[in-house]
Amino acid sequence: MSERLPRGIRNNNPGNLDYVGQPGAHLETGVPCPRFAAFPTMADGIRALRDQLLRYGERGLTTVRAIISVYAPASENPTGAYVYALCSHMGVQPDTVLDLRDPAIQRSLIAGITTMENGPGHLSPDQIAQALQATPAVPHPVSEA
Repeated sequence: MSERLPRGIRNNNPGNLDYVGQPGAHLETGVPCPRFAAFPTMADGIRALRDQLLRYGERGLTTVRAIISVYAPASENPTGAYVYALCSHMGVQPDTVLDLRDPAIQRSLIAGITTMENGPGHLSPDQIAQALQATPAVPHPVSEA
């Protein structure tokens, strides 16, 4: 039965984040070409996605178009359709500047991304909200200048 679930759900990684040594995660197993992170719990995967979105914001990627152009590049995805679907879900325009620290924006963006990555019906809004409330965002080192 678990083989029928989308890869992101099986890996507790609803954003299908590449494995890059995230704390607590490991490289997925049981697939011919492992690439994605596998997290201990779904809440950990949701928070990892939130943290990735916050890192994008720190780099100045604060619109759906800018985020998805990096997150789901055209070399691997139908990026334009992804942007359109996410904007429709969120009720924003592709170039609307988003406050990625706003919990409501985080929940909406994460819900849209996880639906695009895995299909509908795998995560509830309450599940996303609970995961995001469970732990604060991972602090990012501040360079001393």
